[in-house]
Amino acid sequence: MSTYEQQQQQPPQPLQQPQPQTATPQSQKQLALQQSYGSPSFNSNMSREDEEMSMTALSAFRAKEEEIEKRKMEVKERVLSQLGRVEEETKRLATIREELDTLGDPMRKDVSSVRKKIDTVNKELKSLGHTCQKKEKEYKDALEAFNEKNKEKVQLIAKLMELVSESEKLRLKRLEELSKNLELP
Repeated sequence: MSTYEQQQQQPPQPLQQPQPQTATPQSQKQLALQQSYGSPSFNSNMSREDEEMSMTALSAFRAKEEEIEKRKMEVKERVLSQLGRVEEETKRLATIREELDTLGDPMRKDVSSVRKKIDTVNKELKSLGHTCQKKEKEYKDALEAFNEKNKEKVQLIAKLMELVSESEKLRLKRLEELSKNLELP
């Protein structure tokens, strides 16, 4: 169980207010920070909210990642389907061209033109295939960078929680010392 969870389960303890004394600049800053941020558990709550927001963002990112992967697979399937059709069409046109050559058909020019167009489309499809591979690599690199930054954020949040907890302990200890000093005759 984390320190934060232990604190949440314990009933709040009233802080003993020390008698007014001349405050040091550092204690004035701490008091001002405490007043401006509310209770000392504010930072823990914000970290929790940040963590929930991070989890929500990560879930949304994963959903988008799955959507992108799904769309990418659909595009790949369409490209492969078109490549298959283009190859079949190329074979069919080659057969037709051979028949036309034997017949001396006046449509030879049109067939040649269509074949050139098919070759052009085939080159474009190859280019699109290379673009898909390039984009996939860029996506993987971006995902890796995102994961590294997210990991760094989690570490920083943990460090922040640790510092806030330590600060609270030190402030409580100092308050207890001041309280004891007031009780001494």
